[in-house]
Amino acid sequence: MQDATWIAVDWGTSHLRAWMMDARGRVLGHRDSADGMGGLDPEGFEPALRALIGDMLPLPVLACGMVGSRQGWAEAPYSAVPCVPPSATEAVQVPATDLDVRILPGVKQDKPADVMRGEETQIAGFIALNPGFDGVVALPGTHTKWVQISAGEIVSFRTAMTGEMFALLSSQSVLRHSVGDGWDEAAFEAGVGQMLSRPEALAASLFSLRAESLLDGLGGASARARLSGLLIGAELAAMRPYWLGQQVALVGAQALSNAYATALKAQGVPTLMAGAEEMTLAGLTAAYTKIYGEAA
Repeated sequence: MQDATWIAVDWGTSHLRAWMMDARGRVLGHRDSADGMGGLDPEGFEPALRALIGDMLPLPVLACGMVGSRQGWAEAPYSAVPCVPPSATEAVQVPATDLDVRILPGVKQDKPADVMRGEETQIAGFIALNPGFDGVVALPGTHTKWVQISAGEIVSFRTAMTGEMFALLSSQSVLRHSVGDGWDEAAFEAGVGQMLSRPEALAASLFSLRAESLLDGLGGASARARLSGLLIGAELAAMRPYWLGQQVALVGAQALSNAYATALKAQGVPTLMAGAEEMTLAGLTAAYTKIYGEAA
């Protein structure tokens, strides 16, 4: 670790992740903890950071994510679209500490109202690695983002709570009795197609999963996959202006990105794939270089 020159941090609601970096953006080590923003009060952020990487301090820390929210360590005000993804010039330095900790802001959109924190850094990383990209970056997750990119700027974006809806419906609704483990690709594709044809039937189609498990023996894996397909299909129907006729890049966890790629492929939309961690680090590295410069 003697070659580490800074710490990259992705501090979300439920997790704190830190990477020890050299001046060229190479990862030398990685640590994480469950000290997410959601479980900390304002006085708890510095101790949580010190508990994780205290032996690496006082190296400079560059962070993104919910750590910069109103309930976070220090609020990093949103940048408004259209904008280049926030970087060094917008970073907020955490006050009242002897540490050099800077937080990148999120992005806001007034009409229709929308916000993001953390995803903008992944977008910055994607643009840094794909400077000529002009199209849409989709970031599947708990709250999936669809982001229009042109000339290196975030032009507009929309958020769908599809991942959170899946978690709630599969674990806390009547569908928990029907949804099991495993995966059924055909059932997933059928759900997507059903919603792209009739998105207004989502609520009724959801209950059909329960009825079919009781009356027709619908298996748990099939119910799980079709539930995912119904929700993602309804999302795609709503986001059609973002992906129809566009170049689409998917940034996220492999399994979930694969599901979106399958759904989009059925509509004749090819996709590029990129990992969320890789893009986060690329975005943080680009911002770090603008603040501190790159070692020779």
